Amino acid sequence: MNKMSRVRRRLPRLTGRQAAVLTVTGVLCAGTAAAALLGHPRVATTLLALLGGVVVAGLMVLFRRLAAVQRAGLTAQRDLRTTVEEMQRRLVAAVERERLTAGDRHLELAEAIARVKQVTDRKAASSQLLALPREFEATVQLFQGFTPRAPMPSSGDYALNPTDLLELLHLIRSRKPRLVLELGSGTSSVWIAYALEQSGGRLVSLDHDAGYAGKTRAALAAHGLDRIAEVRDAALTPVGIDGRDYPWYDPETLTDLHDIDFVLIDGPPASTGADARYPALHMIEKRLADRATLVFDDAGRPDEQAAMAAWTERFDGLTREGELLGRHAVLAFARPPALAAAHA
Repeated sequence: MNKMSRVRRRLPRLTGRQAAVLTVTGVLCAGTAAAALLGHPRVATTLLALLGGVVVAGLMVLFRRLAAVQRAGLTAQRDLRTTVEEMQRRLVAAVERERLTAGDRHLELAEAIARVKQVTDRKAASSQLLALPREFEATVQLFQGFTPRAPMPSSGDYALNPTDLLELLHLIRSRKPRLVLELGSGTSSVWIAYALEQSGGRLVSLDHDAGYAGKTRAALAAHGLDRIAEVRDAALTPVGIDGRDYPWYDPETLTDLHDIDFVLIDGPPASTGADARYPALHMIEKRLADRATLVFDDAGRPDEQAAMAAWTERFDGLTREGELLGRHAVLAFARPPALAAAHA
């Protein structure tokens, strides 16, 4: 009984009309079979014709249903396509609005950057224009001191500008150092060598860039100054100070130098690392004369300011003389008498 119930539940449910058609079809099939078996061919033929008509009518109804289902499917497909197209249009419109908004924002940002750059360039150009008379006057004074024997290398940019060179040469002429140590070679090496040729003295320059050092040596030779000035290749090597390593000139290049009475600190460049010039005094203090002058280039930068503050606090006898007109700072070194006696 339970199995029959399960079978009935699994069978598709029929409408009343469908059940009537199936019943009529069953009766006609049974009647046709019975008439044929009982020897009534006319009755069997008639019943068979009726059965054919019922089948044809059923097929027509089925085809109509299938056509209706197909039409409904096509209608649903059109509706779905319309919905998808509408969603696509809305999405494209939304993306276009965002693109236009982003384009407007980008344009506004570009205009703002252009305005800032224009103001900045205007200030920089104004500053350069104001500096032109000073640099021109310094250039004239530089060439009044002596006549170069070959074209002078250019000044400015990474090299010292005319104002800085003029102040540096004034210090050398007035203090007449016997041994000048220059950390970082270049244009200044040629000018310093000319000044030392007049006042008497010797220049030793250290440079970590072999190519740049070679150019400076060639310039010195062209001016006939290679007997007064020497450029040494000094690769940057780690030097330890208070538990920290700094990249600085190879100390082996200094072993034969003593009683240095003038130092120009113009290297290593800041691009080699933070506090690049801080090791200088730690590495050369014992090689300085009892009285010496130190000129610190780019003195306005934070690392250089911090280095000078640390030096004056740590080394006895080191004082700051003040800032020059350019970007130099001058420090005076005077070894205390007790330390001078020990140093001697």
